Amino acid sequence: MVDQATMAASPSLACGEKKHRWLTNKKTVERYVREAKMLIATQEQSEITAALRLLEAALALSPRMEVALELKARCLLYLRRFKEVADMLQDYIPSLKMVASDDESSSRWSDNSSTQLSRERVKLLSDSLGRDEPVFKCFSVSDLKKKVMAGLCKNGDKEGEWRYLVLGQACCHLGLMEDAMVLLQTGKRLATAAFRHESICWSEDSFSFNRFPLSGDKNQPQSLHKSESERISQLLSHMKLLIRRNTAAMAALDAGLYSEAIRHFSKIVDGRRGAPQGFLADCYMHRALAYQSTGRIAEAVADCNRTLALDPSRLEALTIRATLFETIRCLPDSLHDLEHLKLLYNSMLRDRKLPGPAWKRQNVQYREIPGKLCSLAAKIQQLKQRVAAGETGNVDYYALIGLRRGCSRSELERAHLLLNLRHKPDKSLSFIERCELTDEGDIDSVRDRAKISALLLYRLIQRAYTSVMSTILDEQACEKERKKAAAALQVAQAVMQSQHALEQSSSAAVPKATPNLHKCSSNNRVENKATITTPPPSVFQGGFCRDLSIVGNLLSQTGISRPISVKYEALSC
Repeated sequence: MVDQATMAASPSLACGEKKHRWLTNKKTVERYVREAKMLIATQEQSEITAALRLLEAALALSPRMEVALELKARCLLYLRRFKEVADMLQDYIPSLKMVASDDESSSRWSDNSSTQLSRERVKLLSDSLGRDEPVFKCFSVSDLKKKVMAGLCKNGDKEGEWRYLVLGQACCHLGLMEDAMVLLQTGKRLATAAFRHESICWSEDSFSFNRFPLSGDKNQPQSLHKSESERISQLLSHMKLLIRRNTAAMAALDAGLYSEAIRHFSKIVDGRRGAPQGFLADCYMHRALAYQSTGRIAEAVADCNRTLALDPSRLEALTIRATLFETIRCLPDSLHDLEHLKLLYNSMLRDRKLPGPAWKRQNVQYREIPGKLCSLAAKIQQLKQRVAAGETGNVDYYALIGLRRGCSRSELERAHLLLNLRHKPDKSLSFIERCELTDEGDIDSVRDRAKISALLLYRLIQRAYTSVMSTILDEQACEKERKKAAAALQVAQAVMQSQHALEQSSSAAVPKATPNLHKCSSNNRVENKATITTPPPSVFQGGFCRDLSIVGNLLSQTGISRPISVKYEALSC
């Protein structure tokens, strides 16, 4: 009988212990949440970090407690740990379903099957905590209308509102602009609908100081809600501006209007208000494509360097920079980038997934990686053969600087000055100041990567300037030699022309003098003597010419009338 009584009492004791344990855990969780709220109210980073630890302890006891989840998400957002917020609420990111459907082969190889299953059911509204309440899925407009009409969506709106607002801000800082726009607009719409529904449900004679706090009360939830709403409105307006400029730039790039695309991208990256890290990396990469199409190699390489400094695993930026180096025949640098790209592809095949978290956008699919790897290996082998053939010293520095062959020295100095102003290592790090980094702890690594790549580009530009300047100086020296030779040839031709003119003048004076030698008559010998005895001084020079004149006078006196042949070369002495 005693054993039967003991056995009958044991279930009740076990139930009591279980109930006692549940009540104890509930009180502990409520105490953790209460202390976390007090720490969060101080708005100090160290206190919020301590509150985050308390909330994690509370969620370990009660994983689905809505208040603890909201406070944890807001603490992570305040501490700028946006990646953890996205990982925590990734089921609510709208683009994840599209990514999962486009990359089914990648999701098959993923190790975390629960994450992949949750991707298939992206939700815009959270599940209700109560088991008796039905669950409504995303974009179910008819179901949502029924719940609104029945007045049962009040709790769902309250649960879904903070998720969209917090996750939308995190996605904005992560560079997922379209997702952030959808999430923030949905959160504001839910908040407005919930407030409207609550105000309609009030009776006309209901009044409470809790709903309308006094002006002297320090804890005013309405003012806090208003400040959050204003902050979200400002964030939405800034995102709309960035998305509008990015859309215009991409449309110009697709249409072939590369200068217009460069102008729109420059407005984004050089704006006074900063932009998120991932969004800036995309803008720099697409502006590098526009620079490449216009032939501005140095600017394109610099934008690829900035993209890789912000995101070292950006495959497109590595491919573009390798192509640019191959264009100017800088084969070792192109090989280095292709080898890095090959390592990334091999790591994807080894890990059986794409790099980065699940919410990160990728422009490559997992099933395309083996084919890309084969073509990449063939390209690397081809470049190695060209390097072995000795093509490393034949770098096209004119294309790097952006000048034509045969340019002048002034054009080279002007282009070199502009490149120095843009790509000097000290000034090339200024883009980090306009970038909203996802994690403030990454600023040192980003700065180091940007400084090293900028220094390598600056050295390449200096080598290009030295090479082109030496070529121009050699051409100028050759031009001076050609001018000297041309001047000497002109002097020789002038001397020859003067000699020829002198010979012609001498030959023209001699025929005028010889008829006077033969014009003699027996009647007027005295007149002939007077005309011939005075020869022109320009013709008869020297002793030989005087002798010749004397002989002519003697012959005229003797009366010889026949012509005498005279050699003209003798008259030019």
